[in-house]
Amino acid sequence: MTVTDPSSTVPAAGTETVLSRAHRALSVGIVSVVVLIAFEATAVGTAMPVAARELDGVSLYAFAFSGYFTTSLFGMVFAGQWSDRRGPVAPLTWGIGSFAAGLVVAGTAGTMWLFILGRAVQGLGGGLVIVALYVVVGRAYPERLRPAIMAAFAAGWVVPSIVGPLASGAVTEHLGWRWVFLGIPVLVVLPLALALPQIRHRAAGPVTPGEPVPFDRRRIRLAFAISSGAALLQYAAQDLRWVSLLPGVAGAALLVPAVLGLLPRGTYRAARGLPSVVLLRGVAAGSFIAAESFVPLMLVTQRGLSPTLAGLSLAAGGLTWAGGSWIQSRARLEPHRERLMTLGMVLVAAAIATAPSVLIDAVPAWTVAVAWAFGCFGMGLVISSTSVLLLKLSRPQEAGSNSAALQISDGLSNILLLAAGGAAFAALGGGTVSHTASEATGSHPAAFAAVFLPMAAVALVGAWVTTRLHTERASQT
Repeated sequence: MTVTDPSSTVPAAGTETVLSRAHRALSVGIVSVVVLIAFEATAVGTAMPVAARELDGVSLYAFAFSGYFTTSLFGMVFAGQWSDRRGPVAPLTWGIGSFAAGLVVAGTAGTMWLFILGRAVQGLGGGLVIVALYVVVGRAYPERLRPAIMAAFAAGWVVPSIVGPLASGAVTEHLGWRWVFLGIPVLVVLPLALALPQIRHRAAGPVTPGEPVPFDRRRIRLAFAISSGAALLQYAAQDLRWVSLLPGVAGAALLVPAVLGLLPRGTYRAARGLPSVVLLRGVAAGSFIAAESFVPLMLVTQRGLSPTLAGLSLAAGGLTWAGGSWIQSRARLEPHRERLMTLGMVLVAAAIATAPSVLIDAVPAWTVAVAWAFGCFGMGLVISSTSVLLLKLSRPQEAGSNSAALQISDGLSNILLLAAGGAAFAALGGGTVSHTASEATGSHPAAFAAVFLPMAAVALVGAWVTTRLHTERASQT
């Protein structure tokens, strides 16, 4: 909306911020949604082992995580279609509702399978929400403010990443694990009340006036295929017997054509521009998260740290991640965004490669904490920048589908690289991989090296991909 009245109190373009009067309610509302999702994501890992034990479902433990990820992939694609054709209000509202409903189902579950169902409903909601939020940013904020709101999203993870596990542990110990899940839905009301009126006013409806474009049924079918394929591959990765090759092959047969159909053409070969932005997001997120999943396990089994101390070794990363995201949001650094992203991926690769040095007893255990702080700073530079570049390179009517592609690249790479790392870890004597570090003992040091060093190589590939982000269109905008 353009204001021409000279007496208007709306800030000039040069002084406008995401907390200016025109954007304040929307910014607070959508960042609050991110904070709630972040708190749930960081808190649930602490309560999950207790929940699985009480529900007699330890053997199904991994499915509580994979159920969330697989349905979120479908939610991302569906939200992209929904947002491009009808606007982001409905997918955001239904996504938050589904996320809250899944928490209630999980928190009241009497069996492990019902608990897994609740996590799957949560994942569907999470996939709807994250893509709808990107569309809101693309529609409601001018291009110069998008780096700042992406930095605010990153900052929204800082407090939950530090407080979440501690608060979840206290609640689990004194009130029970169910309240970790049941307490969050109550907090959904505030961000909805703040954000929805603003979204309806500034980002509702289809991009082009007239009759909304119908859903692309082919993309919906591909969404089912990518979710089903990812689920089958995760199942196969958790069972290294020969019989697991059957679901693994079936999963790959579903996954490969679905990925090629849902991601921008040329993504797999790092074509310049948007395809490389989408590829970089997956390479960065997958390599870093897959490596990070093994850091606490390595510190507990190889250096004798308690699970709490091992988890705290990653705590500073939340602050440095937010710092990197804040740096990329500075307007004077906009011309140097691609070089900042190259630096970020080099820092990520260096951090991952440094982590297994603590397998040598002479290397202090705190080396990992320092390395991971630098790696998280690099991730802050890269992840927020990929979001900014994606919106910059997307036409308004494609913002939803492209945002979905970015999130699919992120989520799917996490699944595949973690599965590959877990398989290598188990094959070299690492034992059973779980989300609780204290459950694996006697792991061979070589098993950890087989995870970290390949992931560092993947991150270096990401540094090369950052040289493919520049396009003629980007330089003219």
